[in-house]
Amino acid sequence: TRRRADLAFPRLKIAVMIDGCFWHGCPKHGTWPKANADWWREKILENVRRDRDTDWKLAGVGWKVLRFWEHEDPVAAAYAVAAAVKGKRRPRQR
Repeated sequence: TRRRADLAFPRLKIAVMIDGCFWHGCPKHGTWPKANADWWREKILENVRRDRDTDWKLAGVGWKVLRFWEHEDPVAAAYAVAAAVKGKRRPRQR
């Protein structure tokens, strides 16, 4: 199955995922629709399983995965991404 990061730094092997609260089953903001409830529950739970599988597969080949919920502070998320990138970059040679 093909999967894509929202933002990737391939040379540094860093993948950034921004997960929507509804589609990815946020424990704080996720909802369970009443119409067609069984279908939606299975769809959202499958998304959560796929997310965990993606994290596991990427980690297995040396990638760092950063996941953020859509409701999280974007500035804090940006700082976390910047710190991860800075931590993986090699110092410049002079």
